Order: sequence, then structure tokens, then C-alpha cells
Amino acid sequence: MRLRILEAAKQEFSAHGLAGARVDRIAAKAGANKRMLYYHVGNKDDLYLAVLEGAYDKIRSEERGLDLEHLDPPEAIRRLIEFTWGYFLRNPEFLSLLQTENLARAKHLKRSTKVKSMHSPFVEMIRTVVRRGVASGDFQVAVDPVQLYISIAALSFFYLSNSATLSVIFGRDLLAKDAKDERLAHMAGLVLAALTGQSAELLEIVRPPKKRAVVAQTV
Repeated sequence: MRLRILEAAKQEFSAHGLAGARVDRIAAKAGANKRMLYYHVGNKDDLYLAVLEGAYDKIRSEERGLDLEHLDPPEAIRRLIEFTWGYFLRNPEFLSLLQTENLARAKHLKRSTKVKSMHSPFVEMIRTVVRRGVASGDFQVAVDPVQLYISIAALSFFYLSNSATLSVIFGRDLLAKDAKDERLAHMAGLVLAALTGQSAELLEIVRPPKKRAVVAQTV
């Protein structure tokens, strides 16, 4: 029941934000009633925080399965970029929850006793990859792992969360498959260029294939 409630709440909060979410809709979608909801999770704010904690736990758990420790440093960073991009694409509700909580100035997240402990091992994993890269000569600088991850996440997050307006402004469909492939290649090239110093080579962008011209035939 708790899992059903949290899943229904995640969908409700991501669709309507905290202010617009309705507990009765969450209860109905979970096949519960308000009394059961309060018993299993708590009030609306408690439910929202539980959803946030669950969202962070999910992405951190999947990141731990990337096995970055056993990859060459450049490949480890590339895999992290590819995972982050793919995760955001597969889980748009995660981006919505982050936007909602940032509008609230992290008011609810500050109450969490779990989130910080989730992130410490992840930061150390990135730090280890960077240090290995410097030691092997693959990377030119031992960047702060927190700054590095924020940059990777930002390159994906801004593009996706603003794709509607950016598509209109620049006159291109930024969520078309070719555009998404090009964006991923650009992000990987940009980050690896900064770490390795091989900018000319790594910033080669994967571009969509050119359309063949239609040749008119005469009979």
C-alpha cells in the first residue's frame, strides 16, 4: 500500500506541483482512502518529502550500478554523462519534482535526514574516477567532483526542462531523435575536452545524415 501511495503521489506532484496536488486524487489512484494515506505516510508535506527522497534514492541506486570504478576514466565519465541524459529522458517526473522543490527554495528537502547520506558515496565515486584519470595522464586537472557532476546534470537538465521554449526560439525540434543524439555527443565532447585538453578531437559532433535530394525522372 505504501508503495502504491508513493507512486500515485509522485505522478500527482510531478503533474501539478505541491500546491496543485490533491490528497484525495492520490488516495483514489492508489486504491486507498485518506485515513490509510495518513497512516502509511503522513500528511501532504510528509508525503511530498517521501516522494522526493524516493526520487533521489532511485537515481543514486541506478548510478551505483554503472560500475564506473572498473572503467578507464574517460569511458567512466562518458558513461556517467550518457546515463544522466538517458535517466532524465526516461524520468521526466524527476525533473518536475526538482523544479517544484527549487521554487520552494528546498524548504522540504532541508527536513530530510536521508538525502545527504545518499550523495556522499556518489561524490566519492566520481572523485576516485577523476583521481585515476589524473594519475594515468588521461585528465589534465583534478576537478571538484561536485562541480563536475553539477555541470553534467546542468547540461542535460537545462536542455530538457527548457526544450519547448528553446525549440521555438531556435526554430528546431530539440526533442527529435537526431537533435537528442547531437546533444548527447556535444555534452560528452564538451566535458571530456575540459578534462583531457583534447578539444579539437572530442568536440566532433554527431550530426544527422543529410537528406538525399529528390531527382525528378522524365518518362
